[in-house]
Amino acid sequence: MSNTLYDKGREKFLTGAISWASDNIKIYLVRGYTPNTSTHEFLSDITGGGGGTLVATSANLSSKTTTAGVADAADITYSAVAAGAACAHLVIAKDTGTAGTSPLIGLIDTATGLPVTPNGGDITVTFDNGANKIFKL
Repeated sequence: MSNTLYDKGREKFLTGAISWASDNIKIYLVRGYTPNTSTHEFLSDITGGGGGTLVATSANLSSKTTTAGVADAADITYSAVAAGAACAHLVIAKDTGTAGTSPLIGLIDTATGLPVTPNGGDITVTFDNGANKIFKL
């Protein structure tokens, strides 16, 4: 699979259920996940049927922009990520405070540094500065 948006996430953008500019958006470092971007809708789908483990959670994204339908934000750092097996996915989601109602937005599995194997240190995610930034609708 390559970087993509979840179908239900696209739908939620179109109905106004997700606002990149004003909602709390976080990015989760995930291991052991089998993505299904057609049917997975909420963060709980990753740890449920997707078999994944949420290894680290970013703070709310800051400096978010939406110019020309392109989503961007400040780079993020996961601090002191516990050592463990490789993590192959970054999952973007709106954070509602409850995994069962936090809608999935996007999946990043193709980027410099992925997969990453946590070793107890910090992991920095630098978003693409090209035309599509984090993602483009």
